[in-house]
Amino acid sequence: MTDLGSIDPTDIDLAASLERLAETQPLVQSITNTVTISDVANLVLHWGALPVMADSPGDAAEMAAAADALVLNIGQVPDSRVEAMCEAGETATDRGIPIVLDPVGVGSTPTRDSVAERLLSELEFAAIKGNYGEISALAGVEADVKGVESVGQYDEIEATARSLADSTGSTVVASGVEDIVADASGAVRVTVGHEMLGSVVGTGCMLGATVGAFCAGGIDGIAPLEATLAFGLAGEHAADLEYAGPGSYRTNFHDAVAGLSSEHVTAIDLDDRLYPVG
Repeated sequence: MTDLGSIDPTDIDLAASLERLAETQPLVQSITNTVTISDVANLVLHWGALPVMADSPGDAAEMAAAADALVLNIGQVPDSRVEAMCEAGETATDRGIPIVLDPVGVGSTPTRDSVAERLLSELEFAAIKGNYGEISALAGVEADVKGVESVGQYDEIEATARSLADSTGSTVVASGVEDIVADASGAVRVTVGHEMLGSVVGTGCMLGATVGAFCAGGIDGIAPLEATLAFGLAGEHAADLEYAGPGSYRTNFHDAVAGLSSEHVTAIDLDDRLYPVG
């Protein structure tokens, strides 16, 4: 396992990870919200993995017995879905496959806070992906989450992400204008992406699923960082294609993910994309 505190751009082989996803086609189970379920399933497929969205008690645990990674997204939290998350999480834990938590909207309602607390107390997560506000709320520091959106200022987000990583043993991805990927040893600021990503509902959920796909087929520690990097690069490429607004940009983004090749990422200089911080 590579510590992010000592990461070097030469440690990142994004081309090899994309090729590994295409070759192994890992099964990624996502228990997510109905608002973004189609986009999440399609994006997992576009990365080269296989999506499955089993989210009912019984079936969720049975599917987790065959999955290579499990993504738990709390964008909607009916009791049945929470129970399915816990059951699937127990199966995933027994099998030793990575689990990713996407704490959508945590910090905005007591119900979401309690669901996140339950999941964190019962399960161990390979990665936690949230926006600045959600990560701050999970870490127990002041956060301003309006619905499912992060608002306010987060000047200490690197330290906050590292604190959450230290307390949970997870790699933490804090998404924002610039993304932070942290573990207990250090943090990396990832300067990729495009402002149009913020105009499309569901890109946060899609990033969480991307982290799940890369964790299923990647290397511990590096996988969430590579997922964040690949996601942002696809966002940039989508903006290079012709689009009229958020709707056509959304289509471009899916196409950009599907078309992100090992040859394309090999030509990118990562030295000005990854900055160790803290």
